[in-house]
Amino acid sequence: MSVKQYKAYTGHITLESMSKASWYNNWTVNIFKSHLQGDILEVGCGIGSFTEMLVSYGNVYACDIDENCIEQTREMIDREANVGFGDIENGNYFLGEKVFDTITCINVLEHIEYDKKALKNIHHLLKPAGVLILLVPAHPFLYGKIDQEIGHYRRYTKKGVRALLEDADFDVVYARKINGLGGIGWWFTGKILKDTSVSEKKVQFFDKIAPFVLPIEKIIEPLIGTSVLAIAKKKPSN
Repeated sequence: MSVKQYKAYTGHITLESMSKASWYNNWTVNIFKSHLQGDILEVGCGIGSFTEMLVSYGNVYACDIDENCIEQTREMIDREANVGFGDIENGNYFLGEKVFDTITCINVLEHIEYDKKALKNIHHLLKPAGVLILLVPAHPFLYGKIDQEIGHYRRYTKKGVRALLEDADFDVVYARKINGLGGIGWWFTGKILKDTSVSEKKVQFFDKIAPFVLPIEKIIEPLIGTSVLAIAKKKPSN
């Protein structure tokens, strides 16, 4: 098995594990659901864990570079025509000339070597004043073996996310850290236990505790978080 194949394999295992965090995944979508409307493109749909929820908010298209993920997502939402190949980094996708009201990019950008190029391509796929919902892993100091094993090139700061989006001609509505509980768990699992993967058992344990902890983030942004969530609008053409 090549290094690339191994990372794809371990990444798929992590996707399967994270799909078990049903409360957390719903909580995440609830944070940004007010920005979901019209024609929605999900960049990097994985195995369809979020796609299944997004279809309640608009006409969803989904793309991924992994054919196995594409097939699983098609089965999940029973909508073959709207799910297909998409390489956002190189601008190669099944969408033709279609543009979108909303694009979600959830835990995808960190897997892309040239993230600036990918954001430029996302910009081109949005209608005027279209909205990008971006979720990326937070805090470079948390980067460790788990990140390496699942193919993360980097983790981000909130300031860095803002700068990337502005450089790609987006107006940032807001950017904030989310999931303080998960951030602490990621640090402990990766830095203390030295684990190289996220097990399903740990994800299920987290999902049981999260409802008692994460709702407080409606009031206060955590100091440390698993992710940075940003909402950005495509700037109007000059």
